[in-house]
Amino acid sequence: MTPEVLAKLQAAAFSATRAWSAAEFASLLSHPGTRVIGDENCFILIRNVLDEAEVLTLATAPAMRRHGLARRILQEAEEQAKAQGAATIFLEVAENNTAAIGLYTSSGYSQIGRRPGYYLPKDGAPIAALVLRKSLATT
Repeated sequence: MTPEVLAKLQAAAFSATRAWSAAEFASLLSHPGTRVIGDENCFILIRNVLDEAEVLTLATAPAMRRHGLARRILQEAEEQAKAQGAATIFLEVAENNTAAIGLYTSSGYSQIGRRPGYYLPKDGAPIAALVLRKSLATT
């Protein structure tokens, strides 16, 4: 998938916040250990550094939500991260994104922190990010 396709899908998935540009996606993808998994309906951008992995973003086209796509690519990303030596995976999620929080907690992630004012919606007050972690040692 091209950085342009990634930017377009992320903008559709997160319409209330500033989406990343194609140039930002291209820059992220140029870093070692960073890869994208998915297609034009749903993708995850993940980065491995040493024994840790981080979900940078996971986006699903609004019309394709509630079809299991995000769960499938999250599991695939975890498997790839583990195969590349990651023992732990981290992510941030907006504390008001109940659907994503449900996905992550049902997939074995636990909250380990909270970052006040992390997300800046286009219209409204800043939203805290929940920092979630999952051990890949037993998956």
